[in-house]
Parts: sequence; C-alpha cells; structure tokens
Amino acid sequence: MTNNTFEAFGFAEPLARALTQCGYTTPTPIQVQALPPQLEGRDLLGMAETGSGKTATFLIPLLNKFAANPIDPQWKQVCALILAPTRELAVQIDQEVAKLARNMNLRRAVVLGGVSKGPQINALRRGVHILVATPGRLLDHVNMRSCDLSGVETLVIDEADRMFDMGFVRDIKKIVSLIPQKRRTALFSATMPDEIKKFAYDILHDPYRIDLSSKKIVVDRIDQKVMIVKATEKQSRLHTILNDEAASRVIVFTRTKRGADRVAGRLGMAGISASAFHGNKAQNARQRALNDFTMGHVRVLVATDIAARGIDVSNITHVINFDMPLDPETYVHRVGRTARKGTNGIAISLCDPSERQEVRAIERMMKQPLEVIDDVGGEVLPPLPRNHPSNDSEGPRRDGNHGGRGGEHRQRDGAPRGERQGHRGN
Repeated sequence: MTNNTFEAFGFAEPLARALTQCGYTTPTPIQVQALPPQLEGRDLLGMAETGSGKTATFLIPLLNKFAANPIDPQWKQVCALILAPTRELAVQIDQEVAKLARNMNLRRAVVLGGVSKGPQINALRRGVHILVATPGRLLDHVNMRSCDLSGVETLVIDEADRMFDMGFVRDIKKIVSLIPQKRRTALFSATMPDEIKKFAYDILHDPYRIDLSSKKIVVDRIDQKVMIVKATEKQSRLHTILNDEAASRVIVFTRTKRGADRVAGRLGMAGISASAFHGNKAQNARQRALNDFTMGHVRVLVATDIAARGIDVSNITHVINFDMPLDPETYVHRVGRTARKGTNGIAISLCDPSERQEVRAIERMMKQPLEVIDDVGGEVLPPLPRNHPSNDSEGPRRDGNHGGRGGEHRQRDGAPRGERQGHRGN
C-alpha cells in the first residue's frame, strides 16, 4: 500500500476526522516512513529537524491507539509521556496534541519550568492521559509525589541531542528508570553522536531507524552566502541586509544572550522591529516575543542557539548569522530555520576575518563550497572542490546494536561553547 494520503492509513474515525479538520491531507516524507512501523508497535529512532512534520509523526500513532480503544474516563495515570528540552517546544507539542485529540475524551497537561507548580499539581491530581514535560520540572513533580509514571505505555523523547547539550542526561535516565520496560518508545534527534546512539540503543528495543536530517535541505534549498566583514561593521551591514523588503521574517543568531539584547536594541533604534529571545528572558516575555514574531508584529527575532532550538515558525525568509557558529552542526541547525516545508530560503553569515576557518569547517561538513563576498580584503580561502571528502565527523559511524534497556553511560559535559545554561532553565 502506498500511503500518499492520510486517508490511506485507515486511522480510527476520531483521529481521521481531526486530521481533516486540521487540513492535514498529505503526509510529509518523515511521516510516510515513520508512521507504519509505529502503528505496528515498533520503537522508532529518528534523525529529523523541527519543521519536518516530526511532531505529528509521533503523536498520530499514540492518538490512533486512544481513538481505536477509548480510555476509561476514570483512569488517572499518565499513559503517554512526551519529553521536550525547552518550554517553547513543550508548549508547541501540547498545542498540536490539543488539535489532533479534539474529538477524543482525553485529558492532557503540559509541565514545564518557569511557571507556578500549583496549576500543574492540580491537573496531575485530576488525572492526565497525555503529559508533555520538560525533564527538570517533571522530576520535581515525581519527587513531590504529584506525578506517577508507572502507567506510561508510550514514551517520546524529542530533540535528544539538545537535552544532552543542556545537561539533562541524568534527569532523562532517572525518568526512564521510573517507566515500565514494557512500552513503546520513540526517540528523535537532529544529530546522532556516540552518546546519543548508545543511550538510544539502551532504551529502545529493535527500533525502526530513519534519517531525514537537514544537511541535504541546506544544500538544495537555501541560498547561502558568507560576507567577510569586520566585527565593528557587522551591525551596519545587518541594517543594510534588512533594508531589503524581501527580508520580511528574519532570525538573527548571536552567540551570547548579551549580544542578542545589544543587536535587537540597536535594530529597534534604527526603526527595525526586533525582539531578543534567550534563556535569561522570563517565560512570559519569551512567549510574547515568539508570538509577536509568529504573528508578524515583529519582523526580526534575535536569538541564541539554545533558546531558538525547537521553534517551528513558518515562512522564515532569511537566517542571518551575526556571530559565526563555533561548530558546523550548529550552522546547519541555524540556517535550517528557513526553507521549511518545501520552500526556499536565504542564509547570510557575517564573518569576521578571524573566523574564516569556521567557514572552511562548514564547507567540509556539507561537502559544498559557500559563496564568499569579501569586503575586507586580505587572504581569501581557496574554493573547496565540490568532490572534496569531508574531514568533519558527521557523528560516529554506526556501531553494533547494544540492545536491551536501562544501560548506563558516561554523562556528556554541559552545554555548548559560548553559552552555558542551567539544566532547570528549560
């Protein structure tokens, strides 16, 4: 059977009706690959970015189970647990649950840091069938005995690599240890370094594997340029880029929170509507900035990498690297914010002459030269041949299946360079 439409899957009626009501008719590539094995009860290991249809990919199978076998309204234990690294991503997932479960008598809740525990405790005590949570706050509730995970039948871990980067590894292992081993598990990660792969094979049982990572999208659909410009002139060059009316919805990336505030403030002084978005902002301020950007009230969102990870905003026309990323994978994550859902996009990197080697590292990873515009002069890196072998590790080569559940491995150290964020700050 070729599943070119959602109708072809034969979902239970309440879910099928919700998909129609949401205007979902054609599955994305990741859904075509990942839905059948999950509907058969298989565990899933997926490499995919936000914006690929990933959220519906893990929600549809668990909701189809609820739709086909309605749960007893008196049941109070958590049946499905979805872990997300950031508050913004958790809220977005919960909103998608609300849309797709609209025709089912299910209770849902979202548990995250930065807001009062009281309403969360009340919701958990009334009983929650589908729980979306950030790891730190969930463990707070577990320790307070306001949340029982012993009835979880489906576990989803979204953006596992980001959780490891943010220092959640111990929290996640603790949470997994509290969930029955007899469960279905799906784990998604944009990258697959050794520690993520080891962890995945420790908790997954014979998983179906898919790889729809963003490197090919970056190569095929994004017009990428590097502008060599002195650090002291980056702000003025940014203003010039934004004077183009085609730059209608733009994300600007900085390495630091202070840098994001400074760039956004200077844009505002120049009459360009902009909001800073980073982990030092209060939760309501971050949500307001994101909503303003999504609704088009603000044209430019100036963000740090950790804060922006997981944001899924449509129709991003430009991504601008005000500060060059310190590693090629971060570059891919950043510029992949544009060219979503079949569209094209533009990525412009403002590169100080001292950052030229970062450009070369990016070219090696993508096996493609970048267009370099040099306004400074001096030595320009020679073009990278298109058939140049990559010297950058794209994550480790696949090792053997470790099998089983519940294994341990050494914890990764902290957050990415340039910005360290406490693990409760999600």
